[in-house]
Amino acid sequence: MTSIDTTAITVELPDAFDPRWNRLPGIQVDGRRITIDPAEYFFRFESSTWLVADWDLVKTQLLDVDETPESAVEQLALDFIKNHGESTSDAARVLATAYGVYKYLFREEHLAGLGLPQITAGHLRMLREAATLMALNKVELDGHISNVGPCWFFPAATSVVFDLDDATGGMLDEVYHGGWFNEHRRIESIKAHAALGGRLVHGCQSVPDQSGGVVAPYGASMANFRDDLDEFKAGWIEQVYAHRVTAAE
Repeated sequence: MTSIDTTAITVELPDAFDPRWNRLPGIQVDGRRITIDPAEYFFRFESSTWLVADWDLVKTQLLDVDETPESAVEQLALDFIKNHGESTSDAARVLATAYGVYKYLFREEHLAGLGLPQITAGHLRMLREAATLMALNKVELDGHISNVGPCWFFPAATSVVFDLDDATGGMLDEVYHGGWFNEHRRIESIKAHAALGGRLVHGCQSVPDQSGGVVAPYGASMANFRDDLDEFKAGWIEQVYAHRVTAAE
């Protein structure tokens, strides 16, 4: 791991996180307070800056704006980021912004129309928590993946933290990266992710591939992104699964 700044990251979020996040190295959860030791938590940590926009501003100036034949939703998000995005080295701000984004995207009102009765409010909490931590991952414009934490590998991390079997972990992963299988929700996702400086992209084609996702800046090279991901993912997925708790424990 190449480290830029390994100062501990501490944030207090509006809601308590599951204490089982403590099973993963480098993260300590105490109710609403989360502390991350970058040197232990990340597999790769080469950048301690992120692009963000004010979540309240996104809510008031972007979420209700409709696309037109001349301006697609992706263009609306890109323009918003150009006008309001700012670089920050405050990782706590990134996590707080991400929690606002994912509390909005994974809200309970969607459950009735999801078409997956096995998904519960408890599963939405898991999605919110894991996706919030994933916001610290980072892809550069040239497609190089500069920050990689265990939550990059969504089914592996959620299986460790929430004691999920492979099928349930995979199902949650599909809900996470599938935009809830609905164009309306995909549009919501594009707009909301402007607060995190980009769009949600994935290296995987399906759950078994488990290549994870990240909020990448518009214009990032997806070809280089995929090549970089292919080189490291297998070994790091194995390291995440190594922290799985067995029944005997």
